[in-house]
Amino acid sequence: MSEEFKDAGRYVPIAIAWGYFGNGILALTIIVGFLLALPSVPDALNNSTGFPFLYVFRQFLSTSGVNGLTAIILIPVIFSNILFNASTARQTYAFARDRGLPFADWISRVDPHRRIPVRAIALSCMISGLLSLINIGSQVAFNAIISLNVAALMYTYAVSISCVIYRKIACPETLPPRRWSLGRFGLGINIIGLLYVIFAVFWSFWPPSPLPSARNFNWSVVIFVGVFIISLLMYLFQGRRHYVGPVVTVQRSD
Repeated sequence: MSEEFKDAGRYVPIAIAWGYFGNGILALTIIVGFLLALPSVPDALNNSTGFPFLYVFRQFLSTSGVNGLTAIILIPVIFSNILFNASTARQTYAFARDRGLPFADWISRVDPHRRIPVRAIALSCMISGLLSLINIGSQVAFNAIISLNVAALMYTYAVSISCVIYRKIACPETLPPRRWSLGRFGLGINIIGLLYVIFAVFWSFWPPSPLPSARNFNWSVVIFVGVFIISLLMYLFQGRRHYVGPVVTVQRSD
């Protein structure tokens, strides 16, 4: 999506950095207020609704107040899902455009009238809907897929940050020029970020309690290894012969 921005090399990193900073401050404020208002952690976790925040709301508000605050939470979640789908669809389109997916020509086609990757958007929506249906048959399987998100996301961060750290230390002259930089603090921040994502990946595979049963075992590690092996086989048998990315599509402004 950065390809659609003017002067993306400068403004996209700024937007990402300030977005994380601003949302982090707001989230920390909300968490502190929530914890101060939490009368009992076990009661909140064992609440019949399954949502601890509703337990806290019910301690201090009427039914109308609970509904109002819940709506304030749900409405941004609904709109954020639209943004998540847009981001996922664009990544799917870009990866297919680079011929990194099966049926790449079909997925990466851009609608000539709407000028958006309609097929990639439809595919992302369909997969999201099908994954949501798993919760009907097995909540354990659904939770495993949801928890896999943390491990997979952090793993991609670890790979990309590791490559940047290596280039900065071993061959800094090969790095392209930057419009926006963290300066001399950049390498230290990269190292701290790498340590954090390794820590997060490690603990994301652990079960929620000791001596887990098959019902509360964290199956995300099994799915992660399975997806990793499938992806590796796809690269060996198909990707290395067809993948030509990254293909950059930009409009040059003169």
